[in-house]
Amino acid sequence: MVSTTHATRLAGALVMGALSAGVAAQGRTLSADDYAKAERLVGYNTTPLVDHAVQSVGWLDSEHFWYRDHDASGDHYLRYDATTGKSAPLFDHARLAKALAGAMGKPVDANKLGLTAVTVASDGRLDLSVRGKHYLCAAKGDSCTVGKDDNAEGTGHEPGVLSPDKRSEAFVRDWNLWVRDLASGKETQLTLDGVENYGYATDNAGWKHSGKAILVWSPDSKRIATFQQDQRKTGDMVIVGTNVGHPKVEKWKYPLAGDKDVTMIERVIVDVDSRHTLRLKMEPDQHRSTLCDDISCGRDGGWDDVQWAPDASSLAFVSSSRDHKQAWFRVANVQTGDVRTVFDETVPTYYESGNGKVNWQYLPDSHEVVWFSERNNWGNLYLYDLDSGKLKHAITSGEGNVTEVLKLDARNRTLWFRGVGREKGVDPYYQQLYKVSLDGGAPTLLAPEPADHTITLSPDGRLFADAYSTPTTPSVTVLRSADDGHVVSTIAKADISRLLASGWKAPEPFTVKARDGKTDLYGLMFKPTHFDPSRKYPIIDYIYPGPQTGSVGSRSFSAARVDHQALAELGFIVVAIDGMGTPWRSKAFHDAYFGNIGDNTLPDQVAGLKELGKRYAWIDMDRVGIWGHSGGGNATATAMFRYADLFKVGIAESGNHDNRNYEDDWAEKWQGLLVTDKDGKSNYDDQANQNHAANLKGHLLLAHGTMDDNVPPYETLLVVDALIKANKDFDLLLIPNAHHGYGTASNYMMRKRWDYFVRHLAGDTPPKEYTLKPPKD
Repeated sequence: MVSTTHATRLAGALVMGALSAGVAAQGRTLSADDYAKAERLVGYNTTPLVDHAVQSVGWLDSEHFWYRDHDASGDHYLRYDATTGKSAPLFDHARLAKALAGAMGKPVDANKLGLTAVTVASDGRLDLSVRGKHYLCAAKGDSCTVGKDDNAEGTGHEPGVLSPDKRSEAFVRDWNLWVRDLASGKETQLTLDGVENYGYATDNAGWKHSGKAILVWSPDSKRIATFQQDQRKTGDMVIVGTNVGHPKVEKWKYPLAGDKDVTMIERVIVDVDSRHTLRLKMEPDQHRSTLCDDISCGRDGGWDDVQWAPDASSLAFVSSSRDHKQAWFRVANVQTGDVRTVFDETVPTYYESGNGKVNWQYLPDSHEVVWFSERNNWGNLYLYDLDSGKLKHAITSGEGNVTEVLKLDARNRTLWFRGVGREKGVDPYYQQLYKVSLDGGAPTLLAPEPADHTITLSPDGRLFADAYSTPTTPSVTVLRSADDGHVVSTIAKADISRLLASGWKAPEPFTVKARDGKTDLYGLMFKPTHFDPSRKYPIIDYIYPGPQTGSVGSRSFSAARVDHQALAELGFIVVAIDGMGTPWRSKAFHDAYFGNIGDNTLPDQVAGLKELGKRYAWIDMDRVGIWGHSGGGNATATAMFRYADLFKVGIAESGNHDNRNYEDDWAEKWQGLLVTDKDGKSNYDDQANQNHAANLKGHLLLAHGTMDDNVPPYETLLVVDALIKANKDFDLLLIPNAHHGYGTASNYMMRKRWDYFVRHLAGDTPPKEYTLKPPKD
């Protein structure tokens, strides 16, 4: 997936040559104070001004959950009692800060603890995750000890996957699977034949790779479902660092679209006590999932398309074809390794099992399977007979999508899901919560407000915390009954009075027609806070073309979306439009440019911009800019090359400009398998930006991190090579040792982005080398 978060906070560091012809500014000269006013609208300044927007809800048990509150004095971690409806401090913040300082070896601000997760350890202590590291602290915050490290850097321990009984964790070492007893620290090697590039539970999708283990524990903690990953014939990716002396070279397996040999997985079940490895009786599977371009897609980093029976007596999983057009639902006998294919689904484009979560459910006790399908042009749920593989009936039907199945109560035959587009007159991107019977019938709407709902169900499924908001209205967080949705209590209401006092303005939602002149497209518009309708403003289109997500991002309230409002403050109209080919709408909408990824939603972007230009006299359609990162960087270059008369200025950051040089899973899902004709031409030629570079007319800034292990930097250099050969002027910014998101150089890139649009699109002069000043913490 070219960029897991398209709303990137980006950056730069080294300008490679002054290749742009440059245009003498004809307008005003902006001061450092002008930039400072814009910087006040960057997220690190606006987000802290939102008070009482409940964050990070985590249930501790079926009656209590913790959450992070915030006000002018800082962050506060609270424990909510669902029986009384009252909140109390989760711990003594001052005492905990002192204890954490002792464990960390540095001062800790009690109002800025930075907790990202809280769970209750098996011994009753609080397991606190602070910036990737874990600390086990007494419930009152009296003392803390260093626990595991999510990234395992500097600890001597590999990152582990906790067993259901919380007594052990499984991890990968030297290409083999191990377990560690948490009480004694004893480590046991479970597999013996793992070797380099043919290891057990290893995490490598090419574009994403880590030392974590990919596996699923059985419910009784006695077995582990995982795989031996064969990447011995997979091609290498190599990137080279920048330093004094011999350069640092990183090399790993990275399959490309069209490669004859790609990474495969051989499914196994490992018995923890006997250390026996049972290899399933089937051919190696493609390294694919039904949700994303990896086998590990979910928020918990697990193995998504695998589910154990509740009693651990069998194992269900879904296999996907290399091109994602076919998915097979299968069940394995955990004693013999025999595998039975129950049913399969084949689609003309690509099969997906949901949006945000794999939605199929294994119900061996009732001999059934809940299956997700878009066969009627919408994402609905269907009930299958596990024995015969035959469809019993549809669970949901009609327009609108099931996005995430959150809970299934097999005994009461009830299922809870988040869905979009199911209510007339409600923004089709707003997520709402429903429950439905497995036996069919109309779903019950449990979160009815016309807003985007973030749901956290209690462990027993009786209650759920519901934080709902829109791009223009801050969140209200309530506790609701999961039975009928009635509000049990109000937890908090966000207060944006401090944000409004700073001069902040909410973005303006709008709709325009798509390329077909009929389909509604949804977007957000950002204006300067000093907007003057008698002026003409240049317009900037922020683009992320998908197909796995869109330009707008979440429909929940946010005090800052990328740097859109800050950029607008410098004298621009900034828009983001979700074009056809992005998710959340109908299957046909999502499939709009399948097999033609060079489309990049640009026919919709162009149609939408032109409609806005006709609608509003204050938009200057002679000054149109565009920018994006990752897939958006690709789309920006495409816009500058294929729509050169409209787009005058573009900034293409870390773009996957030719998907033959990107990871196989992403490209082959959206473009299809590489097919080369006898004359050497292929179905991937047109999508390659370097093949259109000679059409450049405007100002183009290309940027890339030189150690980008997601989208390799050679993607941008392909375009650079073509531009040089075409004798085109352009600008290039290479960021030494930066990865895909630019890290510490992100603010430099943001400032360069502002400068480039101010100079070349507005015709103004930016202040020289303005320094952005984010808070040190």
